[in-house]
Amino acid sequence: MQLKSHLMDEIAIQRTLTRVSHEIIEKNKGVDDIVLIGIRRRGYPLCCRISELIEKIEGVKLPTGAVDITLYRDDLTAIGEQPILKNEDLGVEVREKKVILIDDVLYTGRTARAALDAVIRHGRPKMIQLAVLVDRGHRELPIRADFVGKNIPTAREEMVSVELKEIDGTDSVKIYSL
Repeated sequence: MQLKSHLMDEIAIQRTLTRVSHEIIEKNKGVDDIVLIGIRRRGYPLCCRISELIEKIEGVKLPTGAVDITLYRDDLTAIGEQPILKNEDLGVEVREKKVILIDDVLYTGRTARAALDAVIRHGRPKMIQLAVLVDRGHRELPIRADFVGKNIPTAREEMVSVELKEIDGTDSVKIYSL
């Protein structure tokens, strides 16, 4: 792998998450009945950051949870056909709530679809919205994000790498040529 481009640093990621947090509040006309669910692995730290930002803006701490999808990463290798749900406990109640699913990168849409299935298994939400830090295109399913931090057109032969302090010790978004 060869580094092709360094797209976002810590400051750019913070600005982007602040904007996405405001967009979530605006689109939902406040924060009533909203729960945030991060798609593990890097979606969950983003979920927690957005929750903190919304609390600073609105003065309300939103419930947060996580859905653990083991993604047979079709952007890295072709190990399997479908993401597999590992853990059934989301950590939050979703019935009659506005659920915001949060992930780092939207690519084929398969992870988002598996997360949608997992949420719906726990009850019928009022609605489900999707927020992503990066949308890189190349969808294989009819799924789109409601909130996008950055649209990054990529080739299929490229990999978008999101690093977050909570997991990787640093914040960055980079593109690598495979």
